[in-house]
Amino acid sequence: MKVAENDRTTILHSTSNELSSLLQSISQVQTFKGKWSLIKSKLHTLQSQLLDLSDFPNFSSNPLSLDLLRSISATLTDAVSLSSKCQTPNLSDGKLQTQSEIDFVLAKLDQILKDGEVLIKSGVLQDSAFFGGPNSSSISVVASKREAVRVESRNLITRLQVGTPESKHVAMDSLLGLICEDDKNVLIAVAQGVVPVLVKLLDSSSLEMKEKTVSAIARVSMVDSTKNVLIAEGLFLLNHLLRMLDSGSGFAKEKACLALRTLSFSRENARAIVSRGGISSLLDICQAGTPGSQAVAAGVLRNLAAFEETRDNFIEESAVSILLGLAASGTVTAQENAIGCLGNLVSGDENLKILVIREGGVECLMNFWDGEPPIRSLEVAVDLLKNLATSPQVGEVLVSKGFISRVAGVLNCGVLGVRIAAAKAVFELGFSTKTRKEIGECGCVSNLIKMLDGKASEEKEAAAKALSSLMLYVGNRRIFQKEERGIVSAVQLLDPLVQNSDKKYPIAILASIVHSKRCRKQMVAAGACGYLQKLVEMGVEGAKKLLESLSRGKLWGVFARR
Repeated sequence: MKVAENDRTTILHSTSNELSSLLQSISQVQTFKGKWSLIKSKLHTLQSQLLDLSDFPNFSSNPLSLDLLRSISATLTDAVSLSSKCQTPNLSDGKLQTQSEIDFVLAKLDQILKDGEVLIKSGVLQDSAFFGGPNSSSISVVASKREAVRVESRNLITRLQVGTPESKHVAMDSLLGLICEDDKNVLIAVAQGVVPVLVKLLDSSSLEMKEKTVSAIARVSMVDSTKNVLIAEGLFLLNHLLRMLDSGSGFAKEKACLALRTLSFSRENARAIVSRGGISSLLDICQAGTPGSQAVAAGVLRNLAAFEETRDNFIEESAVSILLGLAASGTVTAQENAIGCLGNLVSGDENLKILVIREGGVECLMNFWDGEPPIRSLEVAVDLLKNLATSPQVGEVLVSKGFISRVAGVLNCGVLGVRIAAAKAVFELGFSTKTRKEIGECGCVSNLIKMLDGKASEEKEAAAKALSSLMLYVGNRRIFQKEERGIVSAVQLLDPLVQNSDKKYPIAILASIVHSKRCRKQMVAAGACGYLQKLVEMGVEGAKKLLESLSRGKLWGVFARR
């Protein structure tokens, strides 16, 4: 460390002398006076900047300062020699060559001033501990691991902005190592301002640096709380990522897709991706990319398909056949994302539902389902089934292929999202007396009653909605009445304090069995009258009629006793 400090002292002294010498030499130039005047102005700025930098107590101990001083010294040496040549009218190297050399010096001074400004603003010169050198990965004195990561992040971020291309590559490798260790490291690096720096590096002329940068951005995108920081970078980031889809390596394409998957949750970004040909590029990857890139590309398409305005673009690109192909032959994750994309696409579009069926969508869905994927992966399959079943024409096909028993088999699984999707699918499949009967015979009524007592309001409502349809079949009403918790659970959903629950579904369930004296007694005992009175005052449809039915039942009981 002692040698490094001596080096800085020597170079700083030498730099000051060279600066003074150059300023004196410039006053005697006879050619290119305009350019030398500009250089002189930059040298005065550099003098001021060096004074600012030397005021930092850690300037002499920071390895970045040595790199900067060496770069300044080398540039000034070249400039002194060049200014001497320009002190005579006759240029020994010729006018064009000399002008080119002067422009090079100007560019170097611009870069030096920029690097110096980065050092001043970055805060690295205020840290009490620094790395021993460009390749070092430890800090000599730190108060805590978090502080160590903060200092290291800030140092690496600064290195990505100053110095040679080689030193920036080393810094990028170190940064990737740091943020891949822990999500907390990502958060610290983002807080230190890594994202804008990474986005600027996408303009690098080095393809290797671009790919490393995309990899770092992809890692940042995998931490949920950083999404808004990436989205704030706007179209500049999107455009670079989309270009990487067409020109990058398989690895780079996968990383670009990872970042785009995060960005595509925004409607505005989704529109931008689609308008720049993103769907075509992503579909190409789904057909010919690596297994990893196929899975993530399908994930981006799944997000894009959630926005109705993108649907025409999918149709134009013949996306259905490509997605079905991936759903049939890709990795489990690729299949899941492809099916999820199809589920989003067909939602609310009858023509696309028919197209999916014609292209072999039912067989594809059956094969995925029966292939016993992880239970969580079945959520997208059940959701696609639900969306397809909203078309009566398609629903008949699904029932004929045995999907009622498949849905029944996951109603009591341990994954909340799958249960909710299954309950919604049951509602759509119960489009006729025949199918309601089959659904009831598969044991769905009992499982839906259990879901009425679930913790999530969405689960309760999905189950109540499904039951309100199934209860139209008399056989299912008998099953419901035999279940001990059925009536009590439905009555509890009438409570106005139970939020995010449409009351028309429990009202419909109870109204379907209110003709039974035993059921009326259970409803009254469970507190239905009090809840219904409040719902009547709130103007909830069907509440008044059900309350009157319960009240008449009580009156008939009084008359009977007399």
